[in-house]
Amino acid sequence: MLTGKQKRYLRSLAMTQRPLINLGKNGLSTTFVAGVVAALNTHELIKISLLPTAEATAAQTGAYLSQEIPGLEVAQVIGHSLVVYREAEKAADRKLSVTLKKL
Repeated sequence: MLTGKQKRYLRSLAMTQRPLINLGKNGLSTTFVAGVVAALNTHELIKISLLPTAEATAAQTGAYLSQEIPGLEVAQVIGHSLVVYREAEKAADRKLSVTLKKL
């Protein structure tokens, strides 16, 4: 569980990021979840953008991903985008989580 200070830090980092994954008309499928997991394993913090053709809202997408991916935390939901965080599986990819644990 992330603290408020940790969420603020993640939101500040995500502010300058461009969306890494887009959710469109294909919806919340296993392929989408697999893509999110792959991106989280290398980046730890990703921004997901919902295209106008997406049937789900950003809040619904965050709730679905939280259920499907263990350890995933939704840092922010705003408009048609959301920011999610999960600690990387490989120790070599854990750059952000080391800083986050110090907060």
